[in-house]
Amino acid sequence: MKVIITGKNFNASDHLRDTIESKFAKLSKYFSDDIVSNITLSLEKGRQKIEATINAKGTMFRAEDTTNDIYSGVDRVVDKLSGQMSKYKSKLIKRHKDNKAILFDDLPDASDEQERDLIIARRKKFELLPMSTEEAILQMELLQHTFFVFLNMETNGIGVVYKRNDENYGLLETEI
Repeated sequence: MKVIITGKNFNASDHLRDTIESKFAKLSKYFSDDIVSNITLSLEKGRQKIEATINAKGTMFRAEDTTNDIYSGVDRVVDKLSGQMSKYKSKLIKRHKDNKAILFDDLPDASDEQERDLIIARRKKFELLPMSTEEAILQMELLQHTFFVFLNMETNGIGVVYKRNDENYGLLETEI
């Protein structure tokens, strides 16, 4: 697994880079060599944040942690990613049995947790209305939701606006 480390308002020391690479090397035994792990380090409101995303050819693993000690944050992110892989091991095997990107034999089984089936508790149908991104954000705020699906009149595609943890907004756009 290749580890790419980037910083936003954050300069990572060589020691920190080496630590991140060695910690993520432990996770590399679960993936083929061509998988990329993107690590982003940033400084937000005086606290250090680490975000990690591993794209394993169709399955994404993501974890983040905000802390005062970036080294302990790295440990927690690696633990979260490892836990995700263990927790969903059997579901991943069913879905990706032919995927050579994830090495299932090396994944540990989940620790004494019963596997829980994913249950859809509620279904809802609604009409997609054409609107601008700004109108969609306004509608989301009026409904007091954290996301809103709409027909983007600027791109003629389906869009999703959402409220981010940093109180800003995000926009997901579809591509076919």
